[in-house]
Amino acid sequence: MSFALVARRSGLSMGRRMVRFESTTTKAADAAKQTAEKASSTASEYSAKASEGLSRVSSAAGPAIANAAKGITGALGRVGGRTARLAAFVERQTPLVVFYSKVALEMGRLIVRGQSMSPPSVSTFQTYFQNLAKQLKNPSSFLQSVNPQQIRNLSRTQVVAGGVILAECLGFFTVGEMIGRLKLIGYHGETHAAHH
Repeated sequence: MSFALVARRSGLSMGRRMVRFESTTTKAADAAKQTAEKASSTASEYSAKASEGLSRVSSAAGPAIANAAKGITGALGRVGGRTARLAAFVERQTPLVVFYSKVALEMGRLIVRGQSMSPPSVSTFQTYFQNLAKQLKNPSSFLQSVNPQQIRNLSRTQVVAGGVILAECLGFFTVGEMIGRLKLIGYHGETHAAHH
């Protein structure tokens, strides 16, 4: 059988012209692809507009807030005295605080992602703080909850671990004191002549 005879019997030919049936799956795939491309471009367009608007707002608000703070600082500077010194100190420290808080936040994010950590649930927070509030309202109940028998039954490893934690706390306190005094031993005192 020839191709023409098969085409004629199957109804594929209409007169001298052959009719080609397109696959519905390719049409559907093309339509889905076009729709996805259109949605993607629309989403990226809206995202760009949103980020542009956000940057406009932040760029407009940032100088406004800074100018307001400088205006307040200038007014306090005209007053003079301790208040002006305090305002100048706060103004000098603000960029450092903002910078280091951003660094700490980013480090926290990296640690949380690296350790696959998740924050505790709200019910955990509520339970903890409710128990803490009860203990603070009635401190005698805390002392009653400590059983002397439990203290006697501590293992050697638990005592050593507690000693290590105590030594760490004492070490951090001592280093903090040294930094605060700016000396290793003693405090900066008045000179001998100041007593007379």
